[in-house]
This record gives sequence, C-alpha cells and structure tokens, in this order.
Amino acid sequence: MAASIRHLAEYAALRTVAGVLQCFDVDQNLHSAAAFGSLYARLGVARRQRAEANIAASMPNLSSADVRRIADRSIRHMFQVFAVDSLVMPRLISVDSWPTYVELGSIGPGLDLLLHDRPAIFITGHVGNWEVLGMVLATIGLRLAAIARPLDNPLINDWLLSLREARGLQVVTKWGATPVLQEILESGGRVAFIADQNAGDDGLFVPFFGRLASSYKSIGLLAMRHEVPVVCGYAAREDERFRFRLECTDIIHPEDWADQPDPLFYITARYNRAMEQMVRDVPEQYLWVHRRWKSRPRHEREGRPFPASLRRRLESLPWLSGDDVERIVAG
Repeated sequence: MAASIRHLAEYAALRTVAGVLQCFDVDQNLHSAAAFGSLYARLGVARRQRAEANIAASMPNLSSADVRRIADRSIRHMFQVFAVDSLVMPRLISVDSWPTYVELGSIGPGLDLLLHDRPAIFITGHVGNWEVLGMVLATIGLRLAAIARPLDNPLINDWLLSLREARGLQVVTKWGATPVLQEILESGGRVAFIADQNAGDDGLFVPFFGRLASSYKSIGLLAMRHEVPVVCGYAAREDERFRFRLECTDIIHPEDWADQPDPLFYITARYNRAMEQMVRDVPEQYLWVHRRWKSRPRHEREGRPFPASLRRRLESLPWLSGDDVERIVAG
C-alpha cells in the first residue's frame, strides 16, 4: 500500500513538472536544468569525484582543469537529458517537426542501410541524447525496437512508454528479451541497444578507453546468428539547446567478422571502439558518473596473471598496436 501511494505521488509530481515545462520555452528549461546540474556537481561530491576519476583515467593527457570542466558539463548535460529532454521530446519530435530540431550529420550511410527493408542492429551509448536518437529513427518510419529496463515506478513507466510508442518506437523489456529480438530480426525488423552498460562479472571484457570493460554478449551473438550489420551512432546536442546532430561512427558488416579468430570478441570490441569515438567527439555529453568499469575480469578478481588467451584476442584486433595491448595488459 505504501509503495502504491509513493508511486502515485511520484507520478503526480512528474506529470506536474511536465505540465509546467510546457509553459516555458524549451531552451529556457534547458538553461534552468543546466544550472541545477552545476549546483548538483558542487554538492554531489561522490558522483563528481567518480566522474572526474573516470575522465582522468580515460583521457590521461587532459589537464586537471579540463577534467573538472568536462565533469561539470557532463553533469549539466545529464540534468538536461533527464529533467527536460525526456519530458518534452514526445511533444516536439513528430513527423512534421523533427527537421526543426535534428540535423542528419554523418549518419547518412547508416541511415541508408537502416531504411532498406532488411534486419539490422543499432547501438549507441550514454552519450548525447540516446532517447532522441531512437525517437527520430522511429518517427521517420523505421520499424525499430529499443531494449529498455522497466522503471521501478509502474505508473511512470507506463506513461513514458505510451509516449514513445505513440511515435512508433517499440520498447522491449530487457528481462527475457532475447526471443522477442530474434523474432524481430527474423521478420526483417531492427533492434536498438544502449550498449555501454556494465554487464557484470560474467560479461565479455573488451577494451574501452584503454581499460577492460564488461560488455553484454547478446549484441554480438544476435549479429552472428542472423548475419546482420551493426550500425553505431549517436545524437549530439548542439550549443546546449534542444538541437541535435545524428552521427555514425562505424558500421560493422558480417563480412568484417567472418574471418576473425574470435568473431564475438571482435564484434564486441569493435562496437566499444565505436562508442569510444562517440565519447571522444563530445566528451562533455557522456554519462561519466555511471560505473562503466565497475566489474573486473576474473584474473583481476583472483589476483592471477593476465591470461595468454586474452592477450592473443587483443593482439588479433587490427586497430590495436603493440603498445596499446601492453597498456591494457598493464592495467
């Protein structure tokens, strides 16, 4: 009973906020959200320190001032995404209006591939606005299914879900999604993942910013089983406004992994490389506070030497130099 009352109160509060936001210009709302984000960055010491630590470890050539600046901008951006974008996006992004807010940048080749009536996998990371990306692709007519974890509040979850599905975006619950995804791909549809989430101790560990990071195997396994391309793209915010530019950092075709000694490792490592490029393009728009490197491979957890088999996998990746491999091994 207490949970139901709390859920109802949270839902009512969010609907009220959404209504208030409609009374003001969206860019004005974004400016206010950024101000709250800057305040939170100063008060939320633990999360800010985590963001700064992740930035410094990922881009060690940055000065301390640049690390602090990117961390602050990242938290400002996080507030803009969750407090404003997610609530105004269903109203502003429509079949007629999306060109007002979205520019098609380098995503052209990937979009051309997705527009053909063939199955494909689309991946992005927690960079730019991942929800705008999915919404725009669905709005322009792509039959797209996005994977999402249900929110803890069922009232808020159902409301936000209905807003997204009204634009043609199919949302598949993360739990038990594999059979649904297979059916979608077999019928010629496309599936979309936010692919930079920590997959836990049992995930596949591949390089991400020079450190091993746990990644889900499902994307690579689906691509291999159905022999479909993996398109890697993101939506970058422009000038802290509700304006976005769609970019593509890589397209991984079945023939790319056909002759690889470990196709699953290759696909997973390559789309992580593509996501790394997304972050390097707009580092202030990445969710640096999330624990991408929380889980560690078994040899680290057990204090054992770096496995020779994992070293060979790393050496098989054509974009890694010998020095790159040594840095990853050294940790």
